[in-house]
Amino acid sequence: MLKKLVVGALVSTVVATTASVAFAQEWPAAKPIRVIAVFPPGGSVDQVSRILAEALRVQLNQSVIVENIGGASGVIGTAAIAKAAPDGYTFGVVFDTHAVNPALKPTMAFDTMKDLEHITLIGTAPMVLASTKGSPITSFAQLVSEAKAKKSTSYGTIGTGSLGHLAIAQMAKNASFDWTHVPYKGGGPLMNDAIAGHVPLAVGSLFLIKPHADSGNVTPLAVSTSKRSKDMPNVPTIAESGFPGFDAPAWWGVIGPAKIPPAITSRIHAAVAAALKNPDVAKKLEAQGIELVGGGPEVFKPFVEKQMTTWSAFIKANNITE
Repeated sequence: MLKKLVVGALVSTVVATTASVAFAQEWPAAKPIRVIAVFPPGGSVDQVSRILAEALRVQLNQSVIVENIGGASGVIGTAAIAKAAPDGYTFGVVFDTHAVNPALKPTMAFDTMKDLEHITLIGTAPMVLASTKGSPITSFAQLVSEAKAKKSTSYGTIGTGSLGHLAIAQMAKNASFDWTHVPYKGGGPLMNDAIAGHVPLAVGSLFLIKPHADSGNVTPLAVSTSKRSKDMPNVPTIAESGFPGFDAPAWWGVIGPAKIPPAITSRIHAAVAAALKNPDVAKKLEAQGIELVGGGPEVFKPFVEKQMTTWSAFIKANNITE
């Protein structure tokens, strides 16, 4: 009887594996692929999604459609990905808020690590700390000097729990700076107030800050990554400016619902990685200030886990809520 059960189990496993392989070989012929951008149109997630979708259309010889499902710092769109059928026809592009949301929004309808496949880390980019219109601050050293003299100031970000908020809050707390966070509902409102001089400091991705720095409306003071940005080579890192070890990059990645057949996960990662090596695609993404990585699940999953651990600890220790 036991022998029959074992043989039956082996047969079932072989059949299931054969079916999975056959399905993977057919993919993606059945229907268009949907890429969910988890933020509204106009931002970096939308831009990255559309650049990637066109590249994947060429790589896979299949229609790839971008659908924007924004809201709740990416949670609503990510929930749609988690609930999608794991058939290889729904993927999504997420931002660095993906690793912050579990601690900031404990009532999410999905588990970030259990209900999602982390397929490809597209790339990273610096966050930029900039002084805004009318501010007398022209360098990070000057800003730190005034902060050490107990001069209070405030800084605007795209919202509570954003990477810009958490990274600068962590730095300010460790240095005992008297800085106040001013949350905005996105990059547009933040930069409108920054250009108008209503907030003295602004923190945002290179994608958000650089056009306004180029036009002279804000002055970049420092970047959040461990090395300088090739797009702002004269702007120092926070790490080299008295805060050794400071490294808080913005990032973008491709995810899918859990339980996608491994063969399809491998194929979509291979297609994304190949797209990122295309000179035209790379040029477009690098124009957004992104340093390409292209790491697969073995890179992306532990990266997200580390980000979640780091920022969850800080959020809980400082009672940060929305």
